[in-house]
Amino acid sequence: MTNSLLRRTKTRDMKLFNKKALLLTIHLAFLTVLFLSSLNGQILPYKDAGLKVEERVKDLMNRMTIEEKVNQMLKLNLADLKLDKEGNITKESLENLFHGESIGCLDPPIIDVKGIAKYSEAADQYLRKNTRLGIPAIQVELSGLHGQLAYGATNFPQAIGQGCTWNTSLIRKMAEIIAFEASSTGCDQAFSPLFDLARDPRYGRVEECFGEDPYLVAEMGKSFVIGMQGDPEITKEYIPEHHLISTAKHYVAYCTPTAGINIAPVEVGPRDLRSLHLYPFEKAVREANVYSVMPSYNEVNGIPVHASEYLLRDILRKEYGFKGYVFADYGAVGMLQFAHHLTANKAETAVLALKAGVDQEGSDYAYSELINLAKGDKDILVFVDEAVKNILTVKLRAGLFDRPYFAPEKISDIVHTKESVNLAREIAEESVVLLKNRDNILPLKLSSLKSIAVIGPNANQVQYGDYSITKDNSSGVTILAGIKNITKGKVTVNYAKGCGITDLDSSGFKEAINAAKKSEVVILIIGGTSMSLSGTGWGELADEGAYPTCGEGYDRAELTPPGIQPELIQAISKTGKPIVLIMVHGRAYSIKWEKEHIPAILDAWYPGEEGGNAVARILFGEVVPSGKLTVSVPQSVGHVPVFYNYKPTGRGNYHKPGTREKPGRDYVFSSTDPLFPFGFGLSYTQFEYSDLKIDHTQLRAADTVKLSFKVKNVGAVTGKEVAEVYIHDKVSSVTTPVEVLKGFKKTEINPDGTTTLSFSIPCKELGLWDQNMNYVVEPGEFDIMIGASAEDIRLRDIIIITNK
Repeated sequence: MTNSLLRRTKTRDMKLFNKKALLLTIHLAFLTVLFLSSLNGQILPYKDAGLKVEERVKDLMNRMTIEEKVNQMLKLNLADLKLDKEGNITKESLENLFHGESIGCLDPPIIDVKGIAKYSEAADQYLRKNTRLGIPAIQVELSGLHGQLAYGATNFPQAIGQGCTWNTSLIRKMAEIIAFEASSTGCDQAFSPLFDLARDPRYGRVEECFGEDPYLVAEMGKSFVIGMQGDPEITKEYIPEHHLISTAKHYVAYCTPTAGINIAPVEVGPRDLRSLHLYPFEKAVREANVYSVMPSYNEVNGIPVHASEYLLRDILRKEYGFKGYVFADYGAVGMLQFAHHLTANKAETAVLALKAGVDQEGSDYAYSELINLAKGDKDILVFVDEAVKNILTVKLRAGLFDRPYFAPEKISDIVHTKESVNLAREIAEESVVLLKNRDNILPLKLSSLKSIAVIGPNANQVQYGDYSITKDNSSGVTILAGIKNITKGKVTVNYAKGCGITDLDSSGFKEAINAAKKSEVVILIIGGTSMSLSGTGWGELADEGAYPTCGEGYDRAELTPPGIQPELIQAISKTGKPIVLIMVHGRAYSIKWEKEHIPAILDAWYPGEEGGNAVARILFGEVVPSGKLTVSVPQSVGHVPVFYNYKPTGRGNYHKPGTREKPGRDYVFSSTDPLFPFGFGLSYTQFEYSDLKIDHTQLRAADTVKLSFKVKNVGAVTGKEVAEVYIHDKVSSVTTPVEVLKGFKKTEINPDGTTTLSFSIPCKELGLWDQNMNYVVEPGEFDIMIGASAEDIRLRDIIIITNK
């Protein structure tokens, strides 16, 4: 049969075949040759795991048609596959989706882990066995920031809470588990983490950010990438099994849009662009070896990032040495035409993004045009080859060619394990920030309580944050449930919702007030909600009485708790009962009245599936709070921005804060200070700092600052403290912030115990971008400051950088 086919493909009598039949014949002949080659013990070079990746890529690309190359730059959705009556994926739907052709990337369906595994295996086997070259696809996980987007996967706290742990080892462990669970379902890449800076709380996606500071974001983000991908020394060559391709996003400056509105223009000077926004991405590339970068939707100084050769080629690849592939954010290439109006048609759009450095379109709007364009323009073909080389290199280093996917028999036994659930609770416990504790109302003493009121729209509702698959209470533990779990019927729990998150119906106030009056203490749980995804896409928009108040595209022009929740708080306060206010939300709230009138305040962010148990354990003293703010909380929306690393004139010139009763300057009726500063967080114990030692106080630019100090627990319970190291360039050629974070460590200390913390800070970290936009470490004096927050500096010393 093989000889017959080969002879028939060489015959001159082509009139016997139409074009479709001829292509099919050639395809069958090629597969037959491959089969015979394998029988003879021959392995095609690109399939030979013993060869270098560069050799395998070169061999494969030499075999590819332009159509096959461009297909690597496109993405399809597995949700288009169909099931038969027995629940198996139909061959017909596989053919309709792939048409016998390979594809670059695949979106998974938004379903349960077992279902995703089924779809993944079917697609992977089809692409390996039913396409000409057997090129596997990268199956992406749409987020992965706080767990796989799948029913049955572990749901960890949202990123803003992760940041507030200040615990890089926990974040690394979490990312390892997310990678294991997602890879077990056939996923190869996650669109996480974010290296954006949360510097404007109006912006809805601050919940997905680790914090406002570039150093902290870089350190937390690196830990995430290393946990997800593997050790950087290993990933220089390959990604280990049960790990994922990590994606650094959103490159770059996405988080500071005009007026805090998602996708709005960003105007930022070259110095701030470098020292603030690019800094974390450089660390992700150079120190974590991230395999993928996703550009942001926005324009930066008039040029959309997806069209910026300067950002994607000159800085990312040439300067930072990025060797992975650039994956366009969803729809962003088309937005060059329809939102930014830089192009007039698909062809122009494709060429603009391709030349800028976008390898994978992330959809299929414009890049299919590159097939005909490349056939007629060798320059375009060069760009296509470059992009495909980047994609194939990542596929090979990620092991896709060498590790076919087969669904585990009982995937439910290996995901959402006791270990992962316990870690979700531990991260939640360390993420909660105690903002106020007047008269040590917390922790509550279970032995002396007979009744407790649990009130508020988020008391009996799980909240996971954006890019979660559900908000069904059966998927996690609410704070009400957590309190009942820990009290075990020993106290009477009086629950009332009070009001919805965004609705204006106050009819529930009466029930809430009555619950407070007949209880000894009130736990008042307020906050917001973000949109979750369902099997049909962007679904579950709202809980009852709630509309999304945070997340992608849900920005705010005010920062008070939404709806009539402020009125509920004040109504409960009038009962005179002691109140513990707990905020479950994704952005900083301006709670000036609450800070003045409520005895105790906890910020729980979106605490994940174990959030209810974690908060309850803190309320009753089983866990000592140790979270600290990674964002500065403004007094009002009019104070935005209020980040801690401001310039010397950033908080005013006159320093005469005013009030309504006594107007002043800089703000006539207010101070310029934050309501709560960056790095702030209380504990049930106290810590003292002492004995700062710096090995050498005179150093050169190539040296390392080595310092140590002692932290003592002077309270009565074991607690964890986050020690923060700040620097300040005292005299510089361009203005520099009053303080900049350059180190932090979290440590657990027993009562009356003392620990010595040591830090090594390269003097290179003390540099600046000078007037000629060169990065230099200038000679002079630098303050070294050790603090419990940006405004609570406990120890100081000075080092001197010399030219010698």
